[in-house]
Amino acid sequence: MTMSRLLLVAALSGTMLAGATSIAQASDLPGRNKAPAAPVVAIETFSPWMIRGRALVVHPQPNADLNAGGAPIAGGDVDISTSVVPELDISYFFTLNLATELILGVTPHRVKGVGSLDGVRIGDAWLLPPTLMLQYHFTDLGMVKPYIGVGINYTFFFDEKAKGSFEKFNLANTIGFALQAGVDIMIDKHWGINLDVKKIFLEPDVSVNDGAINGKVKIDPWLIGAGVTYRL
Repeated sequence: MTMSRLLLVAALSGTMLAGATSIAQASDLPGRNKAPAAPVVAIETFSPWMIRGRALVVHPQPNADLNAGGAPIAGGDVDISTSVVPELDISYFFTLNLATELILGVTPHRVKGVGSLDGVRIGDAWLLPPTLMLQYHFTDLGMVKPYIGVGINYTFFFDEKAKGSFEKFNLANTIGFALQAGVDIMIDKHWGINLDVKKIFLEPDVSVNDGAINGKVKIDPWLIGAGVTYRL
């Protein structure tokens, strides 16, 4: 082989070696010839708090068992007025389905006689009935989220005022239980419209004129509300 051919072969070999080295180095550079990284998916956080504001109709279903001087008042019963009041409640979700709700509001009512006591004015009173509910929320209906609940109530009676010929009127604070059904119709992830119905079972002791007339009064109101839901 002549000297010129040897030089040509050496030059070609060097060129090929340099090219292979460049390719190998390029393959080691970041982002070259590698599968693209998986996209990062944002996970929406779960907020456990919900607040509702409602306009509430409180409609008692009274039935009284009254005595005068130790003897039953035959045919004597009472009527308790309906009230419309604002209501606030706060809910905390333990899970997506299970929540507890505290209901707050005050309601004024007038009490008068019916039946054999027809036309007798008895008194006025305010009720503060905080109620703690345990709820189950159905979450598989999209923006429509119905719920049911059961709970306990403790009603405080205050500012009782005797009316008519009576001088004293008193209703004893009492404990009861409650049932509930409602629905939140969510407009977006924070705001919604709420419809709610509750039945509270109350049977306080009543005393008029230091016990001259006494007994028990079933109040058992229906609470029918509509308002706004806000999920934090």
